Amino acid sequence: MSQTRRLAAILAADVAGYSRLIGTDEEGTVRRLKSMRAGLIDPTISEHNGRIVHTAGDGLLVEFHSVVDAMRDRVAGRDEPTQRRRPAGCSHRVAHRGRSRRHYHRR
Repeated sequence: MSQTRRLAAILAADVAGYSRLIGTDEEGTVRRLKSMRAGLIDPTISEHNGRIVHTAGDGLLVEFHSVVDAMRDRVAGRDEPTQRRRPAGCSHRVAHRGRSRRHYHRR
């Protein structure tokens, strides 16, 4: 039986200062995070050929077919205007941070 290998870039992302934000305003932080996921994070991941493989609280594991797609996703998220990360009437922003690694997956 032969095994096929494929290269994938795995992005691990979480919210910077999430515990502090939750401690300050739990409902508002969760609401902002959900809004960011729906309006910014999930569409950007899809746009760069990514797929969310796991979520946990403020964390995401995302698989991309290439390192280039993963880096383009991170750059797009980093360059997104601050006002999209800080809704009107909010005194702080929710900022995602991410790290990427290359992994081999066997099929």
